[in-house]
Amino acid sequence: MTLKVLVVGAGVVGAACAFHASLAGLDVTVIDRGPVGAGTTSRGEGNILLSDKEPGPELELAHLSRALWDEAGEELGADSLEFESKGGLVVASTDEGLPALRAFAERQAAAGVLVEPVDRVHDLEPHLAPGIPGGVHYPQDAQVQPVLAAAALLRAAVARGARFHTGEVAAAVTGPDGRVTGIRTTAGDVLPADAVVNAAGTWGGEVGRRLGAPIEVLPRRGFVLVTEPLPPMVRHKVYSADYVANVASSDAGLETSCVVEGTRGGTILIGASRERVGFDTTMNPAVVTKLAAQACRLFPFLSEVQVIRAYRGFRPYCPDHLPVIGPDPRVPGVVHACGHEGAGIGLAPATGALVTAHLLGRPWHGADPAAHAGLLPDRFFTSGGGSE
Repeated sequence: MTLKVLVVGAGVVGAACAFHASLAGLDVTVIDRGPVGAGTTSRGEGNILLSDKEPGPELELAHLSRALWDEAGEELGADSLEFESKGGLVVASTDEGLPALRAFAERQAAAGVLVEPVDRVHDLEPHLAPGIPGGVHYPQDAQVQPVLAAAALLRAAVARGARFHTGEVAAAVTGPDGRVTGIRTTAGDVLPADAVVNAAGTWGGEVGRRLGAPIEVLPRRGFVLVTEPLPPMVRHKVYSADYVANVASSDAGLETSCVVEGTRGGTILIGASRERVGFDTTMNPAVVTKLAAQACRLFPFLSEVQVIRAYRGFRPYCPDHLPVIGPDPRVPGVVHACGHEGAGIGLAPATGALVTAHLLGRPWHGADPAAHAGLLPDRFFTSGGGSE
């Protein structure tokens, strides 16, 4: 019998889970309370990064995902994803910060990341501010248009027989042995399933609770500015070295670091901010002003450019800054695929492949078992099954 899989969430991670599960011949249904990619996916920049990750489980996952994005681009068409292998440039803002940046790059290189120390940063980005002492070029960094990418992955899954259902999960339906046999929606519909994949992004904690398998996924708000369309002015994803520290920080307060990149449409995206304020969607002009000022210091020409809009969204944040990928030890049939924070776009294909391997009960040939063990939900629970 074909395994029936219900994927909760039609963002890029849920779409990637559906894509790989349908490719493996599983019977897939995707459910979301809104349109494809309408949540966190629509609020991201589309980053596919190795440059911001310390050696460890997340970097291993990023390596796998980077190769799978190339394969997806070949199968689905790079234009359908707006896939750009543009590379990243991380710059040090002071002479004192350059040795730490280079040391971080050396650790990444030892883990297999392609790194190229750069002294003459203006050779790569002519419009950078003067006086930048150096940086590191990461040729593997890339970008997609996130909503287009999610739609393309889900469209390919549907072409293989997957279905998309609009609705919101109310509770799990379980059998006498406690195994999940489907879900009940808030509208009262019952959707049968042999396995349920929690790919609900920022709402993964709440969906997990409704499935009887709560996990700690918290919202971390971020703002992005969008400029008027311009001729090509920024060639890479360019960010200051303190961005890496901000990503890894557990502070609840506001943190900002300069991130600037162009898009295929000519607009320039400016970020990045992080703060834990629950699901508060209030526009904060002070954050917008701070991001704009940081971007102008990095690229002075931006001081003459109009910002046409600012958007904000919520990254699904786990306390240890790692996604949760794998079967829940408390509720048979529940598999988690959430908590990717700001890296969900980049990590989606490998997440989908690993989830599919779990559903099939076999290791995925590209995965490092030791690294993947650090992403399993088990890490949050004691031997007695309680949350740590």
